Amino acid sequence: MATGTIRYWAAAKEAAGTPEEAADAATLADLLARIGGDPALERVLRRSSFLIDGAPAGTRDPATITLPEGFVVEVLPPFAGG
Repeated sequence: MATGTIRYWAAAKEAAGTPEEAADAATLADLLARIGGDPALERVLRRSSFLIDGAPAGTRDPATITLPEGFVVEVLPPFAGG
């Protein structure tokens, strides 16, 4: 199990009620299960993309993405603009 930081952006930040928080998890799937629970945040998480230490998670299965010690996971909901 690794310890790191989750950073929430845009709608994710609003749903989480904080811009970032500390977390412990072994995989991205573990992390998402730990931070889920609030229906509004879960809706945002289902639509979001994730960066792990700056690298996109893409379409990989979150259960296969191991989080390193000191990880930073960015939660990026879809947004318009440009």
